[in-house]
Amino acid sequence: MKLIKLKAVMDCTGLARSTVYKFIAEDRFPKPVKLGTRMVAWVESEIQDWIQQKIEHREHLTTK
Repeated sequence: MKLIKLKAVMDCTGLARSTVYKFIAEDRFPKPVKLGTRMVAWVESEIQDWIQQKIEHREHLTTK
């Protein structure tokens, strides 16, 4: 299991920092793991799963 920081999450998803935190607040994005008082990271596999769900949703819409 690998943890990744916000910059890597943003690079993988193309989302801006504010959008990542907005989606988290709306329960539309994986929550980070708190590593310290001012440090968080995300489970890489959860981010990859989120991306895969977006791809599958897109493919589902285009086959209708």
